[in-house]
Amino acid sequence: MQDGSFTGFEVVVHPPGIAEIRFNRPERLNGMTHSLKRDLIETLVQVQMDDGVRVVLFTGTGRAFSAGDDLKGYVTAEAEENARVPPLPAGHATPIGTYDGLRTVSQQVNLTIRNLDKLSVAAIGGLAIQTGFSLTLACDFRIASESARMGSATLRFGLLPDEGGQFLLVQHLGVAKTMDFLMRKKIIGASEALELGLVHEVVPDSDLPARALELAIELANGPQVSMRLLKRSIYSAAQLTFEQSLDEIAAKTAISDHHPDAKEGGAAFREKREAKFNRWLDR
Repeated sequence: MQDGSFTGFEVVVHPPGIAEIRFNRPERLNGMTHSLKRDLIETLVQVQMDDGVRVVLFTGTGRAFSAGDDLKGYVTAEAEENARVPPLPAGHATPIGTYDGLRTVSQQVNLTIRNLDKLSVAAIGGLAIQTGFSLTLACDFRIASESARMGSATLRFGLLPDEGGQFLLVQHLGVAKTMDFLMRKKIIGASEALELGLVHEVVPDSDLPARALELAIELANGPQVSMRLLKRSIYSAAQLTFEQSLDEIAAKTAISDHHPDAKEGGAAFREKREAKFNRWLDR
């Protein structure tokens, strides 16, 4: 995968196979539009299919990771110069247009992130609100800066967390805490997010870029086939019975146990050295 500029974000590739998706409209607090989301979905399809990419890292520029949908920019979003896709024929002007737009574009972003076999990291600096917040929840790892603030707060506008935020919050918090979080329109700081389990780590603002990349490199150097299978198994386990999850991981183990990475892991253990995984990717 190559570096590139898209609608509202750019892609920068770091070794060993980290695709950083950097939202780059700081003057709009990295607000999202239809054009941005459609470019993002296609970029994530490329990430999924490119063996050269092992981990995807989401970052923002300026005072926000993403402050959610750019409500002012949505009307003219289809005319954005850098859009890689043609404008949509209809928007949210009718009930069916709203339904189709959500199912086809807005919800598809988080679904595509969650469906990636490859691991994802969100580096949350500044504001992560509504769509921006739910995007971080769809990722596998979240690191926040000390000044980060995050939440849904859609009820402040009489709106719903229609991009799947309610489901993702229930997965992270459970029903009771999600009810409290959404109904009371909470926007919380990084320390409270850490206490609730919404982020994995909080670091000083200046350390966020380096720490997020450090984590991405750590994940990228792990045995990619087993990690991708395990990611799918963990998310499946949240919705399966115990017996179903046992069968599911047994089927995946039939793949991982016979992969060259497993042989390398065993040899490295016997020889008391660090394993060198992913030689299949070097080819």
